[in-house]
Amino acid sequence: MESKGSVKKVRRGLFVGRFQPPHLGHLHAIKQILSECEEVVIAIGSAQYSHTLENPFTAGERIEMLLMAIRESGIPMERVIVVAVPDVGEHSLWVSKVVSFSPTFQRVYTNNPLVRRLFEEAGYEVKPIILFRRREEMGKVIRQRMIEGGEWESLVPRSVAEFIKKIRGVERLRDAVGKDYPG
Repeated sequence: MESKGSVKKVRRGLFVGRFQPPHLGHLHAIKQILSECEEVVIAIGSAQYSHTLENPFTAGERIEMLLMAIRESGIPMERVIVVAVPDVGEHSLWVSKVVSFSPTFQRVYTNNPLVRRLFEEAGYEVKPIILFRRREEMGKVIRQRMIEGGEWESLVPRSVAEFIKKIRGVERLRDAVGKDYPG
């Protein structure tokens, strides 16, 4: 029974991202969502792409990294559902693709204007994500630092950095842009 004045949590929230790679900002967003929802469905978008500048890691690698990061952060695994969703190449069909690859959800969390519009047009409640160190933790910034040999490890959970090193992810990314790897 809820106490007077308490707010009932939404059953499930959806968080869509490419997670290339999962970073500290993603964990911050997941915690925010779980403060408002009983569970979060994390949809790994562009699941069919890998080994490119924008999408260096496979869907399976992203799922592994995300699960390691969630465990490392202490987020209860029983409150997290991870699915992989391929792109369809047509915006009008994309929401139905996400819905068909996901368990049911009642709310969508995104800061992407297109994703917001598509889910609102499909009748979903959409809420923004409170950004955390956005300029530093964007996947694009992290990938650029990897390519240039800059410091990127502090922007991702330790387990993610170790995994990327194990699979030679920095070298893969540098290969995707045709840059030699120093040392």
